[in-house]
Amino acid sequence: MTWLLVAIGAAVGAPLRYLTDRAIQSRHTTAFPWGTFTVNVTGCAILGAVAGAAVSTELYALLGTGLCGALTTYSTFSYETFRLAGTARWRVALANATASVLAGTAALILAFELAT
Repeated sequence: MTWLLVAIGAAVGAPLRYLTDRAIQSRHTTAFPWGTFTVNVTGCAILGAVAGAAVSTELYALLGTGLCGALTTYSTFSYETFRLAGTARWRVALANATASVLAGTAALILAFELAT
């Protein structure tokens, strides 16, 4: 039954990621990948809140693994950073990598602390 909860969470998270990414990125003309940054930081905050709240195994499977797993995207983050570096936008690539790790970790810790 747990696998079904993961699948349901992922079925919500994946389209939510795509739609959020496109909506945010369409509002920015900079090379910085704001859409991916936003969904990743948001996913970190949700995961921190779920973990901090010490929810049931089932709810963690639905929200933590399913929703957050599909909402966040390490592969797109890596590709966008690689693409920026490959087009000689080293500063933007470095800013993306640094800001994503720091903001994601901060969002997770803050949400975790608020939920406990």
